[in-house]
Amino acid sequence: MHIHFIGIGGIGLSALAKFLAGQGIKISGSDIAKSEITDDLAINYGAQITIPHHPDAVVGADIVIHSAVIRPNNLEYKRAKELGIKLLARKEALKFILKDSKVYGVAGAHGKSTTSAILASILQESNALIGAISKEFGSNVRTFANNEVVFEADESDASFLNSNPYLAIVTNVEPEHMEYYEYDESRFYQAYRDYLELAKIRVLNGEDPFLAKQNDLESTYLYPSQDIKNIEYTLVDNEPYTCFELKDIGSFELFGLGYHIALDASLAILAAQALGLDIETIRENLRKYKGIKKRFDVIQKNGMVVIDDYGHHPTEIKATLESIKEYAKLLGIKRIYAIWQPHKYSRTIDNLQGFVECFEGVDELAILPIWAAGEVKVDIDLKGAFSRYQPIMAERVTRKDNKVYLLDEKREVIRKYKDGLVVAFGAGDITYQIRGLK
Repeated sequence: MHIHFIGIGGIGLSALAKFLAGQGIKISGSDIAKSEITDDLAINYGAQITIPHHPDAVVGADIVIHSAVIRPNNLEYKRAKELGIKLLARKEALKFILKDSKVYGVAGAHGKSTTSAILASILQESNALIGAISKEFGSNVRTFANNEVVFEADESDASFLNSNPYLAIVTNVEPEHMEYYEYDESRFYQAYRDYLELAKIRVLNGEDPFLAKQNDLESTYLYPSQDIKNIEYTLVDNEPYTCFELKDIGSFELFGLGYHIALDASLAILAAQALGLDIETIRENLRKYKGIKKRFDVIQKNGMVVIDDYGHHPTEIKATLESIKEYAKLLGIKRIYAIWQPHKYSRTIDNLQGFVECFEGVDELAILPIWAAGEVKVDIDLKGAFSRYQPIMAERVTRKDNKVYLLDEKREVIRKYKDGLVVAFGAGDITYQIRGLK
């Protein structure tokens, strides 16, 4: 079989392509621009990559799978339609890709990539499809010749309902992506309930108000925060580590810093235990977790500390900043500078007050232009809304010679950081900017 992917450079679609390639299926794909992901697919997975989209790219394909942003007027979409090739959105494709798999699905508003990667570290011989790059195996996908799959399940378009979960982990439930649910909270929560009902085993964060009410389902494991005790933070070769005790099953240690890391790890530990793995193996494998790219990602330690973080929602940013404060304390660093690239106009407007509050405690805040992610521009007075911080409004950020620079529209330097700790937040291209790659 030959499957072609339109929009193959995205983290979600590329994961499916790599997974299918690992099963011996021929894959090809296209995107608007070359990237690390498209290079990886071409070099390591033998994919024929077309940049940019071209109608001939779909010729010979048995199935064409496209990302959610691809519209019917796309050149390849139209050609596939003309040729009578079966067309599937990513959401629909999950049904046949995962139908024969024993899926361990991880869903939730926050922490699902981290929890998925931790579970994959514990279940060393499982397949894994994660929405981020695991530093342990250097990819968002890992393949083995079995049917067990750790899968990051996406609620943004309710595609988690097509993921065939045998075990379902839910980290938390917070209304997000409400445009898909037509701003109907009852519909949003029902989608999560439907997801849970699909699974045979459920491991839930019982501190979440919605999840705490779902224990009427059989084989459901809830745990409250008092089950996590004696949390300690430490440095190993200047890398952050969290140690904690869980219930009556002993102490655990893993890469990362913060209560949320202990929480995510606890969900993964209890899921692995529910699947029959012994505690000593779980404890040992947990130490193999090395974090994920763009989540509390320490990209520089010389001269100053620079961290790249994918946080793009107030809850995520607040949790990460709490961890960063602990990390700075361990390192003896006094000043913390935050650089934020807001992601989407709709998210910024819907959560504006939360964003204002989540940066409390930083010594300086810089704000970049909103990353539109395809949305129509809306005027938002960010300088006024964040006036309490006296924010620096910059056009972009870059890093060179172990220093971080804020630039204006003319690419002139308006602020230079050469010491302290700098953290960059956002789901747009800020990750490339802060790494000095763009």
